[in-house]
Amino acid sequence: MRQHHKKLPSPAASSSISKAKLLLLPLVLLAALLVIVYPDKFALQTSLAGAGCRDGMIGSLVDVAHAAPGFRLLIGVLTLPGRYERRHLLRTVYALQQPNLTSTARVDVRFFFCRLTSHEQRVLVSLEAMLYGDVVELDCPENMDNGKTHSYFSSVPSLFGDSGYDFVMKTDDDTFFRLPQLAESLGRAPREDLYYGCMVPCDYIRDRDVYMSGMGYVLSWDLVEWIVAAEDQIGNRTDGPEDRTLSYWFGAAGKAKNRVDVKPAMYDFPQEHGAPCAHELVPDTIAVHRLKDSWRWSTTLKFFNFTAGLPPSKFYRID
Repeated sequence: MRQHHKKLPSPAASSSISKAKLLLLPLVLLAALLVIVYPDKFALQTSLAGAGCRDGMIGSLVDVAHAAPGFRLLIGVLTLPGRYERRHLLRTVYALQQPNLTSTARVDVRFFFCRLTSHEQRVLVSLEAMLYGDVVELDCPENMDNGKTHSYFSSVPSLFGDSGYDFVMKTDDDTFFRLPQLAESLGRAPREDLYYGCMVPCDYIRDRDVYMSGMGYVLSWDLVEWIVAAEDQIGNRTDGPEDRTLSYWFGAAGKAKNRVDVKPAMYDFPQEHGAPCAHELVPDTIAVHRLKDSWRWSTTLKFFNFTAGLPPSKFYRID
């Protein structure tokens, strides 16, 4: 009886087959991973933070399959290089709010300070830049009211001109913004010649000199570009209280005619001595200012029920 023998592949053929399998294996694993992580037709979401965002924004969790956002806002937090703990807190409270933003708004947060001056700062800030990609070193000596805000605004167009921002905010690291409430309010605001915030003095009379508090104010993109172009008009008028100085620039040039005062939704922390904009925490808050310590932050975040989403776990016993 004739026996039929299957012809075995040659060693060279076996080697080619093995190489092909090895090449296909990563693709199969990648496809399986995408199906698990992104089951909804592979609708990828933008990343909040991480090493991959160094060239991007710490931005929204809006599904990229949705329509383009109705507006884009850059929040520039002016801080000091050594305030690592405060930046970590702000990253946390803003990241937790991003999923609650609708597709009509994209809000990106960056931290701005002037030139680093110590070995410690260069090392520790470098770690932040590697991980979060949200820190910006301005070319100025560190200061509060001697031109830092001007350096910030005048740098934004060259740094972020391709990002398509409609609004740019300047705020401090002791101010807490509720992003969904801010986005809802800004969505109704004009897109040009806009000067938005908490107008002070809080008990102002309309014929007095008024301006938006430095706790946090928003400019439309055209005003930011004007600051760069108006170097001859602004001249050396960059020193002094930065919020009042900015208002002076606009008044002298007939700019920022669309002024949106959102008091009392933006205010100072309750019981702040000597702060006429202070009042009790209220549900319709957009921003709270003068959060100088952890107790004020925790009191504010508890009022707005920020930890309600904490799941039960065997790893902690937080009531």
